[in-house]
Amino acid sequence: MPNLVQELNSLDFSVYIGGPMQAAVQAQHAASMSQVSFIQEVGFDNDGANLRYVDFSFTKSVPNEDGTDFEDQQVNIKVPFLTMLTIPALRIEELTIDFNAKLTSTETANVSSEFAASAELGINYKIVNFKASASYKRSSNRGTSVEKTYNLGVKVTALNDEIPAGLDRILTMLEDSIVSV
Repeated sequence: MPNLVQELNSLDFSVYIGGPMQAAVQAQHAASMSQVSFIQEVGFDNDGANLRYVDFSFTKSVPNEDGTDFEDQQVNIKVPFLTMLTIPALRIEELTIDFNAKLTSTETANVSSEFAASAELGINYKIVNFKASASYKRSSNRGTSVEKTYNLGVKVTALNDEIPAGLDRILTMLEDSIVSV
């Protein structure tokens, strides 16, 4: 009979449990690097030295100097591009790993027996013939079968996280740098 405890102990749990956890850590790292890449590519010009701005122009009615009437005035605004966008900040909130191992052992034994006998008697003018035969057959089969079933379920819950405090401060400073001309 197989040793099911030994079978179970032979499983490499670092693969079944550690593998999904390692994948989640790598995904979190990739998400962080994606955020850095997004800021560099979208927020700065091609050489990466200057912040990218968006210029807006519009006409605004403002009171004239004596306050009796309104006059149209052209207004130009420079807005840092990053302050207008949602910066990706994906965070893994929960990782659930369900690992089930099912080991089933079945031992079978089949024993069969067969017995056969025959006899023949013949009398012919003082001659007696007698024939007899017997046979016995026994067969046995033994077997063991082990069924192994492994199920791995991984559930990952991710959400768009708040931006880090340092980045929030930088974006606030950028908002303060919006210039109206």
